[in-house]
Amino acid sequence: MVLDLVDVTLRRDKTLILQNINWQIEQGEHWVLYGLNGSGKTALLDLINAYNFPTSGTATVLGFEFGKMYLGEELRKNIGFVSSSLQQKFYPTDNAFEVVLSGAFASIGLYETPTDEMREKAIGLLEALGCIRYANREYATLSQGEKQRVLIARALMANPTILILDEPTNGLDFIAREQLLESIERLATKEDSPSIIYVTHHVEEILPVFTKTLLLKNGEVFASGQTNQIITSDILSNFFNLPVHVHWEDNRPYLVKSK
Repeated sequence: MVLDLVDVTLRRDKTLILQNINWQIEQGEHWVLYGLNGSGKTALLDLINAYNFPTSGTATVLGFEFGKMYLGEELRKNIGFVSSSLQQKFYPTDNAFEVVLSGAFASIGLYETPTDEMREKAIGLLEALGCIRYANREYATLSQGEKQRVLIARALMANPTILILDEPTNGLDFIAREQLLESIERLATKEDSPSIIYVTHHVEEILPVFTKTLLLKNGEVFASGQTNQIITSDILSNFFNLPVHVHWEDNRPYLVKSK
């Protein structure tokens, strides 16, 4: 089991951020974390990455039990985290290849000399994610979609056990979004793929490989389980407090407001 949260509650001062979170992820499972803005998704991700600790309940991530052993970098080096907020942290003159290589050292910027093996791995990841043609371009000159592909390749350099993709299609047009989703689907279907947590508030981004879904609302688990049993018209109508209809096409759900 890569993630085991049992009755996890998180408070900041007197404010309840997360309440009674129960979530278990087995090795090789791919999950969607679905919630609207303000639902507690960021707080939950920070907890998984050991930036937050539970106020109550037990949290075990990759065998590290919070409160019983040192976590920090030892845990986070086994978690690949991709977020658009990372894009602003890289040096504008670093090229895409250097950004990917920096993932081997978990650094912003490349300060150590990569081995030949690291270079070969970075090239392989750039090729696999369709980035090789702009490997030598400065990161700052890349499009939003190109930057996200590079960040995913960077996250995979350390062979993470969990890969968290935090709303990776933000700011992408339809074509760029679908191209990125195709790359994610190819990654998820590989035998050596890490367990992926795909964070979104867009139902249509839920790919067939994400067979499990957790709905988060107001800091609580609204529902979780098999995606095709969770992403339904009835459950989402209750989730949104609004009548909606879910229809499936090519094993992907699409959401419309009911009349």
